[in-house]
Amino acid sequence: MARAATTSDAFNAIAEPQRREILVLLRGGERPVTHLARDLGMTQPQASKHLRVLREVGLVRVRGAGKQRLYGLDARGLRPLHEWLGGFERFWSESFDRLDEYVQELQQASQEQQATQEGPHDGDDQ
Repeated sequence: MARAATTSDAFNAIAEPQRREILVLLRGGERPVTHLARDLGMTQPQASKHLRVLREVGLVRVRGAGKQRLYGLDARGLRPLHEWLGGFERFWSESFDRLDEYVQELQQASQEQQATQEGPHDGDDQ
């Protein structure tokens, strides 16, 4: 089966770990490609290739600043990812609620077991 092009949508674009790392760095603000490449330990052409893919799917924007091109996060491109992941929020909330109930049951059982082991305190001083 042929693999979908990485430039087809945001989901495919962020499947590449280095592209996710670029997005994390860009959360802190605009950066030139040379800084991104240095921070990620890759060559400038490698970083440029990843930035092109991210730009094509709408996750990154670029603007000229003198002789530099600054890349920044375009969070609007993350909307499809956010909406898709939001569908799992109920699942996680219910799972955490069940886990919380289980922990409370364990704590109650532990307290009851301790009370049983200690026995009644009336008459201990006689």
